Parts: sequence; C-alpha cells; structure tokens
Amino acid sequence: MSGQRTLLTTNIIDGYSEMASSLIARLQSVTGKRYVHVGTRATHRFRKGYRYGDGEVMAAVEPGTLWEQWQVLQACVDADVAIIMQAANTGLTGGSTPFGTGYDRPIVIVNTLRIDRVDLIDEGRQAICLPGATLDRLERALRPMGREPHSVIGSSCIGASVTGGICNNSGGSLVQRGPAYTQLSLFAQVTPERKLVLVNHLGIELGNSPEEVLTRLDRGHYSPSDIQMSETAWASDREYQTHVRDISAATPARFNADPRRHYEVSGSAGKLAVFAVRLDTFPAASNERVFYIGTNDPAQLQQIRRDLLGQFQHLPIAGEYMHQDAFDMAHVYGKDLFLFIRRFGTLNVPKAFSAKSWFDGVTESLRLGRRLSDRLLQAASRLFPEHLPRRLLDYRDRYTHHLMLRTGGECIEEMRAYLAERFPAEHGDFFECTDEEGSAAFLNRFASGGAVVRYRAVHPRTVEDIVALDVALPRDALDWFEILPPEIEARIERKFYVGHFLCHVLHQEYLVKKGEDCHALEREICALLDARGAEYPAEHNVGHLYHAKPALRDFYRKLDPTNHFNPGIGKTSKQRDWQ
Repeated sequence: MSGQRTLLTTNIIDGYSEMASSLIARLQSVTGKRYVHVGTRATHRFRKGYRYGDGEVMAAVEPGTLWEQWQVLQACVDADVAIIMQAANTGLTGGSTPFGTGYDRPIVIVNTLRIDRVDLIDEGRQAICLPGATLDRLERALRPMGREPHSVIGSSCIGASVTGGICNNSGGSLVQRGPAYTQLSLFAQVTPERKLVLVNHLGIELGNSPEEVLTRLDRGHYSPSDIQMSETAWASDREYQTHVRDISAATPARFNADPRRHYEVSGSAGKLAVFAVRLDTFPAASNERVFYIGTNDPAQLQQIRRDLLGQFQHLPIAGEYMHQDAFDMAHVYGKDLFLFIRRFGTLNVPKAFSAKSWFDGVTESLRLGRRLSDRLLQAASRLFPEHLPRRLLDYRDRYTHHLMLRTGGECIEEMRAYLAERFPAEHGDFFECTDEEGSAAFLNRFASGGAVVRYRAVHPRTVEDIVALDVALPRDALDWFEILPPEIEARIERKFYVGHFLCHVLHQEYLVKKGEDCHALEREICALLDARGAEYPAEHNVGHLYHAKPALRDFYRKLDPTNHFNPGIGKTSKQRDWQ
C-alpha cells in the first residue's frame, strides 16, 4: 500500500493485515484508487474531527454513487470491520470520526460528500436529499422558489450536511421548525445475522433489489406517479410551534435523548447507513427585519422570551443569544471566517476547511504541529480593517447580554410595537438593524463556534482544552443564566455562552486553564445542570463526549444490533455485538 503504514489499532494489526490488503483492493475496484485513502496523511481530514475525535483507521472511502456506497458497505460487512458514516465532518462532539483506542476491529470511514444531489418534488414543498447534500446546497436550490430548508445559515456556514442534521435531530436556529426530523428515508442496516439489508421508507417506488432501487435513485429515474403522498408520514416536526410555546412545561422543548423524535434515521447518530432523506421545505419570509437587544439584566431577556412565546400571535423566525464575552471572542477569533463567508459565500467554506485539514496533516507529519494553520490565519486576520458595524460594537461595550430577533411578515410590526413599549429601560435598549447590521450580527454569532477552537489553538500555553456543553433548559425555567461556584470559576480561563434563546437551548463552552482536569470539571458542571432539570446535549448529539441515556442506548441497539456502525457513540461499547 505505497509503503505507508496501515492504520490499524495496535492490538489487532497482526490478525487483520491480510484482510486489510484484500478489502482495500476490493474498495478500490468499486470507487477507483483515487477515492480510497490509506495512511496517516491521506486519512487526516477524514479521521480528525472538526473539534474532537481522532483515531486510527484502515481506510477512508469516498463512493461517487449510491450503488457504489452500497458495494462499499457490503465489502466492509463481509470483512467484518467497523464502519463510520461521514458527510461534512463538521460535528461538534466527535460523532463522525474514531475516538481514541479500544476498538476490537479495524475501522473504515465512508465519506458521502460526492453523492450530493438534491431533488425538489411537489413544486418544491419537499426535497429528496442524497447523503452528501449540504444545507447550503439545499438552501440555494430552494431560494428561486421562495422556500427554505429546515435550517439556514448556522451549521451551513461550515458545510454541514442535511443527513447529518436528521441523524442528530439538530435543532437549528429557526424557532418555528424544531428539531430536524423525518419519517421518510432510505437506509441500510445490518441484521442480527450480520446481513446488510436495504430499507426503503422514502415513500417512492423504486423497485425491489438494492441495485435496482439505488441505480434508479442515482439516475433520478422516478416520476411523480412513483411518489406517495401521505398525511401520516411526517417529513418535519409538525407539532413544534405548539410544543415550544408551552412555557409552563417543566421539560425542555428539544433535546437529543427525547424519544418523541427518534424514528429510524431521525436521531440515529450514524447507527444506520443513510442513502436518502425526504424533507419538508418552508416558505421564506417575504420581508425580514432584525431587532437587536442589549441588556445587563438577564431577567429582562427571560421576560421577553416568555412574552414572545406566550402572547405573540406570530413567532419570530429566530432568536439568538450571545454573551458579551462570546461577542468579543467571535469578533477577534472568528474574523477570518466572517470575512471569508462575506467574500466567497458559504458554498466555498467546506473547500477551505478541507484545504486547512490537508495543511494541518502536512505540518503534523513534519512535526510542526497541527495548529500552525490556525496561528497563521489568526495573524493574517489582524491585517484586515474592522468588519463589524459601529452600533453592534457600541452595544458590545455597553451590555453584557445580547439578543438578536429575526422577524418576518406580520411579526415585524408586532415586534416593533412591543419593543418600543419596553425600551429604553434602566438596564437595556434595542435598535432595529439595517440589512447590513442584521446580516453582520447573525454572521458574527455563527462564526463564534469556530472562534473557540481558534482560541484554543493559539493559546496552548494557557488552555488545557475545551469543555463544551450543549444544554436544553426546561421551558418553565426562569433563572436561565449560569452562575458558577467560585471553585469552578477559578479553573476556567474563558467562558463562552451563545444559544437559541427562545427554544432555551444554550451552548456553554469553557476554555479550561492549563493543567486542570477537564473531565472532572465537566462532571461538576453537569451535576449543576442536573440539579436545574436541564437535558444535554440539546442538539449536537452525544458524539463521544456525552453518555447516551438508557432509552437512547436502546434505540441505538435496536437500529444496529451487531454494533457495526459508529461503535462507541455515546460512550457505549466499541466491541462487536455490544460486548
């Protein structure tokens, strides 16, 4: 294999060397040698997670069609290797890469980004997305029709896939739409007898055998008469607007372990191999306005949240929270991503991340470390002029808590009248954004996720690591803003709070001081969250950072009884048959 070391876990390498050569040759016969990657450098961008996750793999494979994907999966099942399905590899909890050691079989990553077609059906009211289709691609396909996908700019900034959102029940920022969800999908699973089977619940007649079904879908060979329309098979969470408005409920609006939205592919976390999902799309607002609120009193924002959900006739499109410290960090350490998206659009962000990952692999192999790219990009970002509008910076200086409310249609006037009646107040104020200010505010918010990673990369002497918690607070919670005990606060260098505020979903990240025990700190913070009735993770899936709760573990075992797919997810067993 070109003289490169095959990446097998050390304790199983001897027993699998002959099989590895045979399997890799078979994979190459399916996709071509160009799309089978072997070796430390060649697999770096696949096995290294966006934030977390890394481990040894036998190979990373990029099938170019659904039929190729099936043949790759069949080869892996025949060889009895573990399989990790991966699309954009943008996960925040390491859920689409290996995680350390302890696996009893070699791992093959199957990356689906080459299979990225989107078909719009029913005059654009629904979409069929193949496994590598990105949110950005779907958003652009729908825009001329005046419609939108479940999620818009957010995860789409870094090229997240539609399928990844469904598999993770991702919530997104749009308060009216809830977690990504569908009951209509096409997927493969491994039976208890270790047989790979194809399940067509897509609601489209495509034939019988896997080859016929997948080849027809590959070529788009189906007609409107083949598509079944059913009121009982949902392609989105139709109940969420009513659900999120229940501000007296003692449970969160949405969280990853909520069984109400676990259904086959939905919430599967890579325990199935997805070939296609069918989703509802939504009318885009014909007119939008962003209102920007700043306050030094967190209770003021909670009252606004309860008023909007409990009294407004029309819900806002999105309500995004950002703490002053998170604003600062995004302003400084997310600047290059902000400017890149402004100049080149979200379409090119995945290409930029791929190039960065390749560069990191080269510098790592040369023993220059894998964070040199971050230091170079951070230095370059300082050369550019100020990128945020003056009024946003002014509010950053004056207020601790920031809430961005995106409104559309009839909600605009409702919101304008409500805020004018409440502000200015003793502790806060608001302004109605220009188009430029509104765009910049939301883009700064969504560039913030990468800013935390950048800070860690350029401050290795003072930061041990990131403890990232994705928290869903009860809908009736009033004291939403976290106050940590001094003994915990003293072990943290920087805190980072952002979130989807109307849904009570907060992303709380802690840059832990050098030398501190990150796992111990996480356990202590989680104990505080448990006492508050919070659920976590809220929308990023358990990945390899969180323990899957019993109901979620049972769901995974039902989908994947032999533990072939994504073993170890949710800190579950990495062994065959869940041993």
